[in-house]
Amino acid sequence: MTTTLLKNAAVLVTMDDARRELAGGSVLVKGNRVVSIHASHGRLPPAQEVIDCSGHVVMPGMINTHHHMYQSLTRAVPAAQDADLFNWLKALYPFWARLTPEMIRVSTQTAMAELMLSGCTTSSDHLYIYPNGCRLDDSIAAAQEIGMRFHAARGAMSVGESKGGLPPDSVVEDESFILRDMQRLGETYHDPSECSMCRVVLAPCSPFSVSTGLMRDTAALARSLGVSLHTHLAENDDDVAYSLEKFGCTPAQYAEDLGWTGPDTWHAHCVKLDDDGIDRFARSGTGVAHCPCSNMRLASGIAPISKMRRAGVNVGLGVDGSASNDGAHMLGEARQALLLQRVGFGPDALTARQSLEMATRGGAAVLNRTDIGHLAPGMAADIVAFDMRGIEHAGAQHDPVAALLFASPVRAALSLINGKIVVREGVLQTADVAGVVMRHNQLARTLVNG
Repeated sequence: MTTTLLKNAAVLVTMDDARRELAGGSVLVKGNRVVSIHASHGRLPPAQEVIDCSGHVVMPGMINTHHHMYQSLTRAVPAAQDADLFNWLKALYPFWARLTPEMIRVSTQTAMAELMLSGCTTSSDHLYIYPNGCRLDDSIAAAQEIGMRFHAARGAMSVGESKGGLPPDSVVEDESFILRDMQRLGETYHDPSECSMCRVVLAPCSPFSVSTGLMRDTAALARSLGVSLHTHLAENDDDVAYSLEKFGCTPAQYAEDLGWTGPDTWHAHCVKLDDDGIDRFARSGTGVAHCPCSNMRLASGIAPISKMRRAGVNVGLGVDGSASNDGAHMLGEARQALLLQRVGFGPDALTARQSLEMATRGGAAVLNRTDIGHLAPGMAADIVAFDMRGIEHAGAQHDPVAALLFASPVRAALSLINGKIVVREGVLQTADVAGVVMRHNQLARTLVNG
């Protein structure tokens, strides 16, 4: 097995149980695992490749817990620039109805390349629209090609406008087909082993786009397959009003009643999660994917993340769709999480290290994984390094770790996923980024212009 030594970090941020930060720290990787952590510049073990990380903050790879990668094809579409969630969706559904399998594959690679360059090593993706022969298999193939650790979420919409749902009837699927396809994907692709590169998630889109029956049946199917559950919940006031009107209860009550709570379940956004909902999630071990940029872009509100964390809710970060964020920079998302909590709840509502913890350990807990999210012997070798010697961090060397978030976000200089170097000196090694972007832009024009 190949051995790699990352040595002499300005600071090695382990995010281990003791939250150790080691000046001059080093980490030895063998194969796809961390072998040892070293605290100083002393005697270091030999390795086939030695990488000098002087001037760099080295840390666990960040974990993106919520995304819609296909939406990178519809960034900044004029019709959806100034809309709230429901109107934004209504403006974009007609474009997304034209998606093709190639568009899914290429947009997934574009989104993953962007994430990897930002210091992300694991990502979920919530694909819930399947026109024109599109399949989740297209996303999984793209992830395998580019080398991203992937949680592929089989989304679904089954309740169209004619039945009181939000999406047009043209983009919904039959529920019996949805369940069969979910089972097929779980049985074909889900790898529950340690350090697995692909796990499948069952993920009906939202309470306002699927039936109560599908929510309940999906929960039962997920547990029979041993896979996780994911959906959108309590994203804005309209979302809560829909739940109260249609189901006679809050979104959190609805989720719990249908079996949608527990450590194998996480919900995106939860901007309007009330105190009762926070308590239900904390007691059950249910996770939350916090998406601050998207919540701001759609004017959904400020999620009470600090309160959730104090109550014991597992909280990770998500960049959300690149049409409601228009970016996919995990370090930038962590920065935004820090700033937004302070806007809403005061200057000490969230610290830089707490935000980084959400982006790493928090994301691992939300995805129900114990093999990623921190650096310790036996953990998956998902490691990133940020060069702190540039103009962005000039004058910020008093605390390089905090400077990652307080200063302007930068690209990762180095990234390892499952022990493999995927970013070296700021350049992605596993895909021709320029070529992918060129094809992506061609497909985006076709999608939007018809």
